[in-house]
Amino acid sequence: MLYELRIYQVVPGRMQAILDRFRDDTIRIFAKHDMKVTNFWVDADESKDRLYYVLEHPDAASRERNFQSFLEDQEWLELKGRTEQNGPLHEKIDIVYMKKAPFFQIE
Repeated sequence: MLYELRIYQVVPGRMQAILDRFRDDTIRIFAKHDMKVTNFWVDADESKDRLYYVLEHPDAASRERNFQSFLEDQEWLELKGRTEQNGPLHEKIDIVYMKKAPFFQIE
């Protein structure tokens, strides 16, 4: 399993808009492309304007294929255009790919 940690530096004042977009539409569109979100977090220090979430993929090839189909999805493109009419919701995205450490098991 490949885990993808995505860290968004959200445009100041746009946190609620990006949270709404994920809640109302993006997670559902991800699911259409076999992209599973394991959890979302916002920075405990709200002044940092950071959003974190983890996607779960069977492997790197699946990640590339599924993410590309998501980026080309007409529903996503329309949603992105509609929600970013007043500018982007994030300034940058950092991505970290992870795999589970072999010694740690959650029961």
